[in-house]
Amino acid sequence: MNRPQYFPLNFRWTLAVLGLAIVLPFTAAQAGERNLDKIAPAAVGMDKDGLAKLGSAMRAMVDEGQLSGVITAVTRKGKLVHWQTYGYQDTEQGIPLTDDSIFRIYSMTKPIVGVALMTLFEEGKFTLDDPVEKYIPQFKGIKVAKEDGPDGMPITEDALHPMTIRELVSHTGGLSYGIFSRSQVDAMYLKANVFDRNQTLEEFVVKMSKIPLRYQPGTDWQYSLSVDVQGYLVQVLAGKPFEDVLAERIFEPLGMTDSAFWVPPEQADRLAILYSQGRDGKISGPPNKEYLTEPNFPSGGGGMVSTAMDYLRFCQMLANGGELDGVRILKPETVKMMHTNQLPDTIEQISPMMGNPGNQFGIDFALVSNPDGTTDHVLAKGEFWWYGIGGTWFGINPVQDLVMVGMIQNRGRAARTARLQSKKLVYEAILDPVTP
Repeated sequence: MNRPQYFPLNFRWTLAVLGLAIVLPFTAAQAGERNLDKIAPAAVGMDKDGLAKLGSAMRAMVDEGQLSGVITAVTRKGKLVHWQTYGYQDTEQGIPLTDDSIFRIYSMTKPIVGVALMTLFEEGKFTLDDPVEKYIPQFKGIKVAKEDGPDGMPITEDALHPMTIRELVSHTGGLSYGIFSRSQVDAMYLKANVFDRNQTLEEFVVKMSKIPLRYQPGTDWQYSLSVDVQGYLVQVLAGKPFEDVLAERIFEPLGMTDSAFWVPPEQADRLAILYSQGRDGKISGPPNKEYLTEPNFPSGGGGMVSTAMDYLRFCQMLANGGELDGVRILKPETVKMMHTNQLPDTIEQISPMMGNPGNQFGIDFALVSNPDGTTDHVLAKGEFWWYGIGGTWFGINPVQDLVMVGMIQNRGRAARTARLQSKKLVYEAILDPVTP
C-alpha cells in the first residue's frame, strides 16, 4: 500500500517522537521552525511549477524504462516543499515503490560515519592533525609504493610523514579503493579480499596495514577505503562497537529507525531491487540477497541501508547546523568544519571521475567550490554532497538553505543523469536565490 505522498513519517518514527517528548525537557514543536513540516513552496521562496518540472522529469525517466522507481525530496529553510514517490520497488513483481522503501545507500554511508567521528572530536578524543597510528598502531611504519616492482609487488619507500586524521577524512592519506583505479597496490587490495563481509573491523585494518600506501600522504586525492578505516577509528575512540556508536549518537536521536547495515527478515519486503542498465539502455535486476543477512564487517565506506525520510532527516540536521527537532548532534562550528575544504594547498580539486569538475573535499563530503554551470548549477556553490553507487544522491546547500535527496536503485548512466538533472531543476526552482 502506498503511503501519503507528503507525510511519509512512518508509525515507528511517530512512536520515537512521542518517546523523546517524554524524556527531553522540550518537544519538537517547542524547538522551533525547522522540523520538516510541509509548506507551500512559495512561502520559502520556491516555485511550485519549477518543482513540478522536477517531478515530471523523474517520472519520465521511470516511464521510459531508464529507472525502476524514484523518490525525490526537497526542503527549503527547513520546510518540506517537494516529496514524490514514483515507480516500482520490484518491476518484475509489480511491487510499487513506497515512501518507506529501503535502499542500499552505499557510499552515502560515509557522511554518517564522518558525523559520528566528529562527535568524538567535540569530546576532545583527537585532533585532525593527529597521526592515525596514534590510535591505530597497526599503521605505524606503513610503507609507500614508489614504483611498480617484480611479481606484482611495488618497490616501496618510507612515508615522509605519518598519515593524519585530516588526510584520512579527506581521501589524501595514501589509501586507495582497489576497484576504481589500477595499480599494484589496488591489486593487493583485491588479493587480500579487503571487502570480505565476514571479517571484523580489526581484521580489515590489519589487512590494510600490510599493504603499502599508494602515494605519499598529503600529495594526491584518491577515492579510497579511508572511511572504512574511520569506522574502526570510531570504534577505538568510543570504546564500543562501531554500529552501536552510530545507533546511539545518530540514528536513535534523529529517529532514523530504518538505517542499519542490514535488513532484518521482518522488513525484507521493503528492500528495493537493485537494477543495472545495460548497453541497450534497458534495466535488469537479478535477485540480490546482499544486505538481507547481518554482516560481520560493518562497512563505514558503503555498507548501509536507509530510507528517503531517514536520510532527509540526517541531511536536514546538518543543514540546521547540527540540530533537528530540538536534538543536537554536532555544534554549528563543527558542521561548518565538515563542509570546509580540507585538501592541501597543492591539491586544487578532487578527481572529476568521482565527482564533478571544480569540487573540493571537506570531512567526508565533496564541496562545490567552482561550479561550471553544466555538471554543477551556478547556484550550487557552497553545496556539500555525495552519492552512492546504487544511484542515491543528496545535496546540502547552506547558502541557499536547501536540501535535496534522491533515492533510486539503479546503476549506470541513467543514475548520473537523474542526479544531475534533478539538482539542476531544483536550483532553477528557487525564486529568491542568494548570490554565492
